[in-house]
Amino acid sequence: MLESLRKLGGVEWEIPIGYTPNMNVPGKFFLSDRLAAEVEEGAIQQLANVATMPGIVNYALAMPDIHWGYGFPIGGVAAFSPDHGVVSPGGVGFDINCGVRLIATPLREDEFDNRRELIERLFRAVPTGVGARSPMKLAVSELKQLLVEGASWAVEHGFGMDADLLHCEQEGRMEEADIAHVSEKALQRGIPQCGTLGSGNHFLEIQVAREIVDRDAAAAYGIAEGQICMMIHCGSRGLGHQVCTDHLKVLEQATKRYGIDLPDRQLACAPLHSSEGEAYFSAMAAAANYAWANRQMIMHTARTVVADLYGVDYGEMHLVYDVAHNVAKFEEHLVDGRRVELCVHRKGATRAFGPDRPEVPQAYRATGQPVIIPGSMGTSSYLLKGTEIAMEKSFGSTCHGAGRVLSRSRAKKQYRGSTLKKELEQRHIVVRAASDAVIAEEAPGAYKPSDEVVRVVDAAGLSRVVARLEPLGVIKG
Repeated sequence: MLESLRKLGGVEWEIPIGYTPNMNVPGKFFLSDRLAAEVEEGAIQQLANVATMPGIVNYALAMPDIHWGYGFPIGGVAAFSPDHGVVSPGGVGFDINCGVRLIATPLREDEFDNRRELIERLFRAVPTGVGARSPMKLAVSELKQLLVEGASWAVEHGFGMDADLLHCEQEGRMEEADIAHVSEKALQRGIPQCGTLGSGNHFLEIQVAREIVDRDAAAAYGIAEGQICMMIHCGSRGLGHQVCTDHLKVLEQATKRYGIDLPDRQLACAPLHSSEGEAYFSAMAAAANYAWANRQMIMHTARTVVADLYGVDYGEMHLVYDVAHNVAKFEEHLVDGRRVELCVHRKGATRAFGPDRPEVPQAYRATGQPVIIPGSMGTSSYLLKGTEIAMEKSFGSTCHGAGRVLSRSRAKKQYRGSTLKKELEQRHIVVRAASDAVIAEEAPGAYKPSDEVVRVVDAAGLSRVVARLEPLGVIKG
């Protein structure tokens, strides 16, 4: 399969026009030889399929965590012209605005004890797992307000500080949200789940900043070697999944209505400024706002637990940044020397905006946007910074994590959760999960090595490593 592709040099590969019929642009992806040896042919085919979509600009792109997904490969990035392009739920994913936030605490590793007690308290405080329900049941009117306001709704209701919003991507809110296009079923699924962690690869992890690679950037982000941090990974829960499900049905019909010829029905889409396209985009934005509020509420709970156990000041636990993975956004980018507005889809990919972009918080503007790449359970996570090279090569995008190599069902057949838990305990990593099956699903061996994925984006210049963080304890759904 790789023989029919073109290696451009280093870690860059190209899928030439003609690999699959009706490609409008080439495909491009970033892989080391080590990762290329096990890349799925189906994921490469999906990337080539994306290149056939109307109005796509420059390339269909994929990051080194590329693997097979719904429509788009996970790790996929595509930018569309507003005049001729489309919006596609397959380019966003079912877990809209699945994302990661990193919180730095004033605790140091040499004074950090009771980690088992901390993990137990966090597990009791943060509802976790399939169907997890929050003790705070929102009224429908409150939920609708939250869907419009995002993370700011949570802060206004006591879940955090105003400063948190400044360090959220887009300040934790997409203004395009319109609850008129969010179904009653989606609302009902969202009412009991705000402030809950969910299942799958979602987690709340206690980490130590083990290695500082870029001291200036780390200082700008407020991270020092030996510092205890918290990382939260979750998304829009059942509400986001329902929004995607609802609009996929509409857009499958819209694809036919607008005469859009696609090689895969999972790429269902509609013109950006059609009624169907605008309805999906506004509902997606509402689900993205839900996800930001969700992470904000979980962070508040985690801060409160740490403050109570260790006697540290709540306000000293600062949010480094919150990045979104599964979302489409209107952004300005240079194309053929001209600055133009594009609708950039990132599915299992994250923004990596370089210095001086107005979207980057003022405190980080000289450094570039913080980029957070979580590892798989038991492996290192990374803090990186966005670059000008990313703005030129990938519409300001980089990878979002390690990327699966085994499905959850295969992982459960290959690994035993109880054995993995013991192995992690021997490495002094405390794990608390809803079941041993969840631990087996998320075995480190089910993922690509996070250090290699991060090495590739660093080598490509899409983001530069700032710090490596090691896990000390984790709660899983």
